[in-house]
Amino acid sequence: MSYLAFEKSKLINLEQSLFKEILRTNRAGSYSSSSIIGCNTRKYHGLLVCPIPDFDMTRYVLLSSLDITVVQHEKEFNLGIHKYNGNHYEPKGHKYIREIDFDVIPRKVYRVGGVVLSVEQILVEKEEQVLLKYTLLEAHSDTTIKLKPFLANRSVHDLTAQNLSANTKFDKIPNGISVKMYPNLPKLSIQFSKENEFVAIPDWYRGIEYIKEERRGYDYKEDLYVPGYFEMPIKKGESIIVSASTKEQKASGLKTKFNKEVDKRIARDGFYNNLLNAAFQFFVDKGKSTTMVAGYHWYKQRLRDTLISAPLLTEALHEPELLSKVLASAVKEIKTNLNNKAQTHMKEVDTPLWFFWSMQQCWGDACIDKLWEEYSPFLKQVIRAYTDDRFENVTLLENGLIYSSDETTPLTWMNGICDGKAVTPRNGACVEVNALWYNALCMCLELAKKNKDQAFVKEIEPLTKKLKSAFIDTFWNSNDNYLYDVVDGEVKDASVRPNQVFTTAFEYSPLTREMKKSVIDVAKKELVTPKGLRTLSPQDQQYKGITEGVANLRELGIHQGAVWPWLASFYAEGYLKLHKQSGISHIKRLADNFEEEMVQHCIGTLSEYYDGNPPHMGKGAVSMAWNVAGVLKVLKLIEKYN
Repeated sequence: MSYLAFEKSKLINLEQSLFKEILRTNRAGSYSSSSIIGCNTRKYHGLLVCPIPDFDMTRYVLLSSLDITVVQHEKEFNLGIHKYNGNHYEPKGHKYIREIDFDVIPRKVYRVGGVVLSVEQILVEKEEQVLLKYTLLEAHSDTTIKLKPFLANRSVHDLTAQNLSANTKFDKIPNGISVKMYPNLPKLSIQFSKENEFVAIPDWYRGIEYIKEERRGYDYKEDLYVPGYFEMPIKKGESIIVSASTKEQKASGLKTKFNKEVDKRIARDGFYNNLLNAAFQFFVDKGKSTTMVAGYHWYKQRLRDTLISAPLLTEALHEPELLSKVLASAVKEIKTNLNNKAQTHMKEVDTPLWFFWSMQQCWGDACIDKLWEEYSPFLKQVIRAYTDDRFENVTLLENGLIYSSDETTPLTWMNGICDGKAVTPRNGACVEVNALWYNALCMCLELAKKNKDQAFVKEIEPLTKKLKSAFIDTFWNSNDNYLYDVVDGEVKDASVRPNQVFTTAFEYSPLTREMKKSVIDVAKKELVTPKGLRTLSPQDQQYKGITEGVANLRELGIHQGAVWPWLASFYAEGYLKLHKQSGISHIKRLADNFEEEMVQHCIGTLSEYYDGNPPHMGKGAVSMAWNVAGVLKVLKLIEKYN
């Protein structure tokens, strides 16, 4: 059996199979996703989901699903599955699935009587095209297949209903049809590698439901348009390729294209290769710029996530040029924010400071020297944005600490909002922000000295020295021997949170070795779980161990106890800096716990966050860039200290 495989007993049990998902992306912003048995359980699911230029690159579900029916002796067996009202599933095609595996690409095997049919699926790299390969493995008599496309043509955030505005006409093209249901949307071309007959029976399938949207407290019913079905004979051993694309394709070249795309893929034959496969999926090449998707299905680019994820993902993928492109796009975005005089409030107090950390993750001193040469004016601009009080909601205190306060917008990564208010209001001097600030100043001071930039050395050296003592004086909790999370004057937040752990991992830290060890010990005792670090100690009265319910209720838990895997990389780095080789066994056990997630929420990747309480169920977005990056970093650290 392959590394990622599921047998019949686990597939026919809908309580299990409906809550395991597949996600494939094309590095151009498109994706293909569903549950592993092909029943869409989210409004975000679809065989072909593409960003649309006319709608600010919002993704649209063009082709929702493609039902296949096997016909033998005039008997029809529909292998599709959709959920309708009253927990009713029709058809029940999942009962014919015998196995699913993900060796390279997703592959399902169906058995209907004497017919054995495999279905393989691949998303074409950097093109808005999905290819499906149907192969008749066994058959004892003449066999025909019918394929019925379900069309949505709406934003991933919306649902559609039968309407008179939809253009339900189609055009015939080589071995298929094209449909353009609404203005400003592209034509969807559905074509086959084999001649076929298209039978036009236009109809709306009403009341299809998405169980995960219902459980998340959102609207969950919609109507999908079916223009008809394609019909063709298939012989034993024959393979037929189906293409769904925003461009008309050359039908005769579909088989060759499918095979070429398969050859590009990384075999998903182990834990590490699954993480690499997931890593590829977050990058988006837009021609002039390269960015990252923070997570799927609903996140777009988030700069903080990009700066934390990109260095680790690109290093694992051995793509330094990709990192250069991503950092260039990040610099452009930060500059735009700093130079926009109309923008008087900083949106994220810590994000520009993560760029300095990203530089430090580069591979060797030569890389850092090159980045300094290229970006030193930019780095100085960022530092001066803080020292010159560029924004009204961010201030540099007399002692050198950064103080941030905003009544409406959470400014740190703990940015949950419930009923218009921050769940974790962190107005004041935040521990991780000032750890990032100290790290950035020290890095620039060292590089400025190395490059004999005396003017800049003179500018920031006194501030750096002042900041070091102020950090300890302000944040060190001498009673309990760990760091306060936020300090606002005489008000000191003693909540045990993971933000203090960054100070143990950064290259430059104001803490002594003894302080770092104490911080790590507290984190190990109260925050570390098999899936990463909790956002709050279970000993705290505000702790929420389960994150569930409608949006507002979920927001109450994601930073009040939920577990985030990306934080584990900073804990692991701090722990191994202290314990070195003797600490490997502890960190390896932590890393090994993530392997079981490869067959849980979304196959081969890591969820956005996990419940703080056992069994630490995966929640939120099904695939998150900084979590994949964080676990790759943990594996790299184990190798380094081993």
